[in-house]
Amino acid sequence: MFDFSDKVIVVSGAAGNLGRAVVNAFIEAGGIVCALDHRQGRLAAVKNANQEKLLLFEGADITDREGMIRLAEKIKAEAGRVDVVVNTVGGFISGERVDELSPETWQKMMNVNVHSLLNIAAAFIPEMIASGRGKVITIGSRSAITGSAKTGAYAAAKASVLRLTESMAEELKSYNIQVNCVLPGTIDTPENRKAMPNTERSEWVTPDQVAGVIRFLASPAADGINGAAVPVCGG
Repeated sequence: MFDFSDKVIVVSGAAGNLGRAVVNAFIEAGGIVCALDHRQGRLAAVKNANQEKLLLFEGADITDREGMIRLAEKIKAEAGRVDVVVNTVGGFISGERVDELSPETWQKMMNVNVHSLLNIAAAFIPEMIASGRGKVITIGSRSAITGSAKTGAYAAAKASVLRLTESMAEELKSYNIQVNCVLPGTIDTPENRKAMPNTERSEWVTPDQVAGVIRFLASPAADGINGAAVPVCGG
């Protein structure tokens, strides 16, 4: 159903639970995947039998704009023009009321969730504009729609991701670039199971389910979808 043969897909946060699922989804569809991660050594777990379709870029600090721009140039030289960008980088902190929020918590949520998107956009969108096509998929959260107690900084950051996605969709539609946001519910990961051992998991979603929606949004079948916030909440 999905054929990404000869398409170049950049996946940031590729060593994470969702990132790995996204990488595999595009590899299975024949894509050439550039897997980015900020730490050394973690991307070894992403490798599979399709080595020629997977390029690893370790030490990719997505909070460093100039570094990301240089990396985008390297990717273009090694893999060719980028067709799809998926930014799975994000982070979650909870436990503080809004009146208790520390500057450190606020800044960390903005850096990892918002500034990462801004830097990815600065690095890859100019080349998409030049080529006249592209797909950008961002990762929001249900918290982007409705805040909840003691998650104010996270909710504000994910709401910013959604608003930036909508703005980019309007700015880039004349260049045949579609920008959409996926809003996962709680993702079923080992970390979440450990953090919430007594939580009912019937409405949790798997990384593969979220990755499947991302792959659809990156496909020609979704050419008519732009600026959407797509919930992936199970149940």
